[in-house]
Amino acid sequence: MNLGTLRAPEGSRKKKKRVGRGDGSGHGGTAGKGAKGQNARSGHSVRPGFEGGQMPLSRRLPKRGFKNPMRRIIAIVNIEQLKRFQQGSVVDRDTLTAVGLVSGRVDGVKVLGNGEINFALSVNVDQVSCGARAKIEAAGGTIVEVI
Repeated sequence: MNLGTLRAPEGSRKKKKRVGRGDGSGHGGTAGKGAKGQNARSGHSVRPGFEGGQMPLSRRLPKRGFKNPMRRIIAIVNIEQLKRFQQGSVVDRDTLTAVGLVSGRVDGVKVLGNGEINFALSVNVDQVSCGARAKIEAAGGTIVEVI
């Protein structure tokens, strides 16, 4: 066997459909565009969503609300959830992601004061509520707000 004798398998290669090349081809005459009308004209096709002048569905449906393109997505973590860390450990975005408390794309992490903690932690997050700050500092922990 050499390269000169290689052939493509039977049925793997198909001829291109050549429209408008005579009636004998099966695609002559109107070239598969039907008879007359807007879509039969050369160089013209309607844009996506166009409904022939009827009010399009995208404009008939009600628009509700507002989506702020500048919004910040803040992940919420409660003090109750920080009990899984060892005493004296550093809690930051990376460690919270590693244990599964923060997932996905977030712009910041905020610690809220739901729950109790009775050992010291070093918390390095973007935001801390007043109640969470009081509870962490009362337990002997430290807080660094990373902005």
